[in-house]
Amino acid sequence: MFIKLKVHPGERRDKLVKKAPDAYEIWTKSPPERGLANASAVRQLSLELGIEAKRILLIKGAHSPAKIVKII
Repeated sequence: MFIKLKVHPGERRDKLVKKAPDAYEIWTKSPPERGLANASAVRQLSLELGIEAKRILLIKGAHSPAKIVKII
């Protein structure tokens, strides 16, 4: 299963909004450096879906706000 993410790093608070069955928009306090914002986005998504974070793989968009992740 593939999921599209739009991540906004460096925000004032953490927030996750489901835009479609396979798309989420995530705001995170983590800065966009050293993969901190990506890790925070994956952690928020795992809590929303009720799965372990290690089951979510970043497929595309490591340096972009638009990302695609795969649930394994």
